[in-house]
Formats: sequence, structure tokens, C-alpha cells
Amino acid sequence: MQIRRAAAADAAAVAEIYAHYVRHTAITFATVAPSAADFAGRIADDRYPFLVAENSGYIVGFVYAAPFRTKEAYRWDVELTIYLAPGCEGCGTGARLMDACLRILRTQGYLNAYSCITLPNERSVGLHRRFGFEELGVFRKTGYKMGNWHDVVWLGRILGEIEDEPAEPKPVSGIEFPITTFMGENDA
Repeated sequence: MQIRRAAAADAAAVAEIYAHYVRHTAITFATVAPSAADFAGRIADDRYPFLVAENSGYIVGFVYAAPFRTKEAYRWDVELTIYLAPGCEGCGTGARLMDACLRILRTQGYLNAYSCITLPNERSVGLHRRFGFEELGVFRKTGYKMGNWHDVVWLGRILGEIEDEPAEPKPVSGIEFPITTFMGENDA
């Protein structure tokens, strides 16, 4: 399996993976699946990493960072999104994607990472906790999908040392690939 930067050609496979969760689960609160063109735009954004896991020529998962909030003072904060193709859970793919993404974000100079997870989702919560994310709060009955109200948990993790005047985050294109070191269970 290879973890690499996503390319525009990966957008259709990424959209297909995500569409499964839109149509069949409440894991995402989206009710309309984004198109391949929507994902191609996210992939092209050089401010944030967008990585895919490729196995035997097939995209089996992805992770990307996006702005946490739009106001300028939040520019050192990101929100992470990670999804695996159905049937690819529990094989270490999510951990490899998360590890690579967090390493890139630290190298870029981002300082905080957040994730919002629909409950219950023990696999995703466990993955984030393995990588040092802590619970920040639960929003009760905040999303209605598939005939039910759902809670979400916000998790966060400090990525780097918080300085009085941090440098601006570097673009992804300034980061060397591949990120090959895998963070083991004891390193999180």
C-alpha cells in the first residue's frame, strides 16, 4: 500500500468512497454527495494536504485537511476528514493516512487539528485518540439524518509548540514526499 498526495485523477475514486457514506450512513451529515469536480478542487488547494491510500492501483482511503474556521486568526488550525473504502476498515490504512497527514501538517507549521465525528463511531474515535486527540465536547442531537437525531463529538490535538508570533503555514508543495515514517502505537 502506498500513501501519497492525491492527484486530480483520484477525484472520482474519492467521490465514490465518500458517496457510500452519504447514501448509507449518518457518519457524514451531507445528504448530497460532492462530485468528483468538488473533490478535485479540494485536492488542488495547496494550503492543505489531501492524501490517498492506494493498494494495487485502487484508492482505498483518503484524508484531507481544510480550514477549521474562515476568520484569519484561525489560519493555524485545520479540520481533518478521513474515510476508507467499505471493507478496508481495521487493516491499518486509517492509521497510515492519519500519521502521514499529521506529519505534513506539523511540517507546514499548523498548530491545531480538529475532527468532528458522528456518534457512535468507536473506530474513528479510537483512531483519533491513538494519535493524541482529546475530546473537546459532545454536541447532542445536532444532526438529523436517516430518520434519527445524532450526536457528534469534537476532538482536538495540538500539533506544534504554540508561539507568540507563529510563522505562516507553508504550502503543501513545499513539503517533501513521501512521508515514509510510520508512527507506531507507542508513539502517538
